[in-house]
This record gives sequence, structure tokens and C-alpha cells, in this order.
Amino acid sequence: MALFSLWRPAVFQGNLRKSGYFEGWYFKNVSCDERTACAVIAGVSLPREREKAHAFIQFSRAGEGRSSFFRYPLSEFSADRKTFAITIGSSRFSLQGLHLDIDQDGEMLRAELEFRGIHPWPVTWLSPGAMGWYAFVPGMECYHGVLSFNHAIHGWFEKDGRRTDYSGGKGYIEKDWGRSMPGSWIWMQSNHFDEPTASFSGSIAKIPWFGRYFTGYLFGFYFQGKVYRFTTYTGARVFDLRVNRDLVSFVVEDADSRMEVRGTRAEGARLMAPSRGDMTVRIMETLGSRIELRFSRKKDNRIIYEGTGRNAGLEYVGDVRELADRLA
Repeated sequence: MALFSLWRPAVFQGNLRKSGYFEGWYFKNVSCDERTACAVIAGVSLPREREKAHAFIQFSRAGEGRSSFFRYPLSEFSADRKTFAITIGSSRFSLQGLHLDIDQDGEMLRAELEFRGIHPWPVTWLSPGAMGWYAFVPGMECYHGVLSFNHAIHGWFEKDGRRTDYSGGKGYIEKDWGRSMPGSWIWMQSNHFDEPTASFSGSIAKIPWFGRYFTGYLFGFYFQGKVYRFTTYTGARVFDLRVNRDLVSFVVEDADSRMEVRGTRAEGARLMAPSRGDMTVRIMETLGSRIELRFSRKKDNRIIYEGTGRNAGLEYVGDVRELADRLA
């Protein structure tokens, strides 16, 4: 790991000699008219069986019910150590945009997207991004970063010769790295509220901890230029977590503020996710869900913002009931 890379969560944190390791960057893109949304995931998979090691690009589009997984030899992956800039095959990814040039197994995917005005989770010396002080804990199963809550998009996607304009749309970027994704988790995200500055992202997950585990959570609400953090390490508390096939609801609060959240899950597509670095787990993710959110001050119960996020990402994985059990 390069010196000070903890304080640059977007950059490649690993190295290609690792085993039982993965790293992936997630780009969500929604067109200006909100009729088209897609997700692109770029990453590396480094299982203990070195012959399985590879780089990859995944692609899914709302409403299609399927995803595409493009595999590349590690020799076609490169990463800058000072800033976030990676190359996989003929495709390039950075915080300034992405360029896709894929022609595999009868599928052709092209894209030229420019990102303007990114808004990352704040990084400080004592809290280097979304992980807070947990970023300093070595050997955690999975680390997480929010690289842009919200940014403007200029450009286009072209799939099998059909081009879609994304100019004027909105984007979101996050990443994960470590050994495996959690055994169970809930994840949700939207930056399409009626209030243009409002963006919400967060997760509740099973976190291994010295032979046991606890339910951890990371929620960030970007509103009018400020990120309101509701996390395990800030002392926030999640309660009244309820989950069924199509709905998830909970309340999260800290000493000053309270958020009431309700997510309605839409149909999605199956994506590949890592276990001990190997892309063997299939998860269901949506791009067309809805998130109802009420953000208020506890002192006087004054509602600061209330609205519904559209084009939301929402996924449940594993036995999510155990997450609620550990919160009780």
C-alpha cells in the first residue's frame, strides 16, 4: 500500500501480488430524463488460486433484468499510485470520468462520460473517509469508500450500436476492497430527490470482530453542501429495523439528528460479488427503487428535509434478520 493511501480512498489500495483479495469501483449513472440508469463496476479479483486471478468490468442497466461480466487478464490492469486512475483493457476510469471500449463474447459496449462537481465523503487525518477510524484497523473483511455522493454527467453510452445520451444526468461513485463482502448486508443509495443538493447513501452489515461479529452501519446524508454522518463510529444508533421481500425501514439517530428511512425495492439484475477475493457470489441489485427519507432535529422535532429518492440502488444480501437481531 502506498504511503498515505488511507487518506486517498479512491486510489488502488492493494497490489496484484495479494491473494484472497478484491477491489472494486462502482459507478452509477442516471440520464437527465431519468428514463435510463446503468451501473458500471471495475475491479480486480485475486483469489488464493492464482490461476483464477483477473480484472473485470461489470455492466447492468435498469429494466433489463440481466448484467454483463467482462473478464480480463491481470496484465491488462494498471493503476496510478498517486491518484485514482485505472485502466482495464482499453477502458479507463477516474474521478473525472470513464471511457469504455469493450468487445467481448458478442457484446459491444462503448462510453465517454465526463464527471463534473464530485462531492466525496470528507477525509480528515483522524477520519479518512466513510470508514472513519475503522480505516486504521488492519485485516478487516471489507473496507468502504464513498467517492462522490453526487456529480453531473456529460457524455454517452453505446451498447451494441445503440447510443444513449447521459448529458445533464447525475452520477454516484463508491468502492469496496478487502477479502470478502460481508456475510449479510443492506445497501441503499439515491441522489434523485426533489431537493437537488440531497443525496443519501448507506449500509447495515455484519462485521467480523475478533472471532465474533457485530452489526455495523454507515449512513451519509449530503444536504446543502454538508455531509451528515450516522455511523457506528460516531455513536449513532439504528433501531426499529424491519425487512421483508420488497420493503426495508429503520430509524437512525445521533445526539442531534434523526433520520427515518423506508426503501421500496424494484426488480433488479444479478451481479457478481467477491468471497475471499473470488467473484463467486451472486447478488441482486436494483437501480429503480425508491427511498423515502425524513431528516429532523431532535431538539425541537423540526423537519429539515423530507422527500423521496428516485432511481435508487437497493440490495439485501444474506440473512438480513441477523442484522436486526444484533441491533435489538
